[in-house]
Amino acid sequence: MSIISNSIPKAVAFLDQDQIIAIPTETVYGLAGNIYSPKAIESIFAMKQRPFFNPLIVHIKSADVLSEIARDIPEKAALLAKAFWPGPLTLVLKKQIAVPDLVTGGKDTVAVRVPNHPVILSLLNELAYPLAAPSANPFGSISPTTATHVADYFEEVLPMVLDGGACQRGIESTIIGFENGEPILYRLGSLAVEDIEAVVGQVKMITHDDIAPAAPGMFSKHYAPLTTTFLTADVKKKLITFPDQKIGVVVFQKEVNDPKIVQQEVLSPTGNLAEAASQLYAALHRLDHCNLDCIIAERFPDFGLGKTINDRLKRATQK
Repeated sequence: MSIISNSIPKAVAFLDQDQIIAIPTETVYGLAGNIYSPKAIESIFAMKQRPFFNPLIVHIKSADVLSEIARDIPEKAALLAKAFWPGPLTLVLKKQIAVPDLVTGGKDTVAVRVPNHPVILSLLNELAYPLAAPSANPFGSISPTTATHVADYFEEVLPMVLDGGACQRGIESTIIGFENGEPILYRLGSLAVEDIEAVVGQVKMITHDDIAPAAPGMFSKHYAPLTTTFLTADVKKKLITFPDQKIGVVVFQKEVNDPKIVQQEVLSPTGNLAEAASQLYAALHRLDHCNLDCIIAERFPDFGLGKTINDRLKRATQK
């Protein structure tokens, strides 16, 4: 049974024994293990039921140790690291030979970031190794943003959840790779594309690959509730197509009045996209526990973090 605790020494003890634990970050909770321990990394893939060709993100304590993990760092990567680390930005860079192929999905690149959460930074500073930490959920399911979400998934098999409270950002990191020194966006995340382009100029986007993904989070079907979910620009119109069913609704700012709605989640009454992003997964978790026939999600404004929210909802939905 999982221990939910805020004890850094307990977390260090488990990790030093080649076990995996759940850790908090500012984005979502992750399943973490020593990147140099084959036992720990294999346990991450097994517990998540994650394909081995899907690379993991390496979490380091500061940009000062990036050269231990990556090499041939492009100038624009250095600019992004300086601008956004610690923070919700993952960079895909050429890996050092010491980084195991198991962590990188057999690729010669490594996904790496410096998280911006006091608990995980304290933990990393107590360890002699970086941590690989994909989201702490079964592969394809809704990502966890609280310790309880993680325990609900893995209570019987995970020894510890390091509790850091609710995740502030609530959506995974933005992932940027490089081709001939120029940035490529592999995954929309909780750092807006517009903020990245303000630092390095226009960014090419390649965000879907179900065969040989260059980075995590590129599968077409992902981040999905168990409840059948639909995405629409007009919730009321969509509701008409589901008579006599128990329906849950996710909307941005304004509540929808309709007697068919059993449970409704308004992500930001003030119309704040960052607030909506931080609440998205928690809302989907709640709806997924309501024994609904389906969930209808409202399409968000397609700019800033609205793009990221729409991306996650598209991957979670049937249509």
